[in-house]
Amino acid sequence: MFILKRVYLKEATHGELLFNNEHIAYTIELPWLENQKQISCIPEGEYNLRRRYSKKFNWHWIVENVPNRSHILIHPANDALVELKGCIAPVTKISGKGKGLFSRKAMHVVLEIFAKHKVNGQLKLLIIGQSPT
Repeated sequence: MFILKRVYLKEATHGELLFNNEHIAYTIELPWLENQKQISCIPEGEYNLRRRYSKKFNWHWIVENVPNRSHILIHPANDALVELKGCIAPVTKISGKGKGLFSRKAMHVVLEIFAKHKVNGQLKLLIIGQSPT
């Protein structure tokens, strides 16, 4: 199972995506605002991921069965407040609150690792929080 460990900030949510305790990528998301559509990250919990293609993002993953939300994606973005509407963006490095660098490069790594571990076209993702350090 893949794990996304989050740290919640007032302005954004930062995370680290792991598999078997190995670092895959950092992540940026919107801040936690009670799961409000298009302005909040999604709740912690266990989710199914399914590979998906669109003209806008090419290959990416969709997070399924998010309570009261739909079309939550894992796709490239370097500025959560400008480019995300509740989705998760992998980045190579966090560069500021809700900002990251080289998201397309990080997304490529995520796609490769996810592809190696999918079962029947799906994966499991566990999202957990941790206190800011």
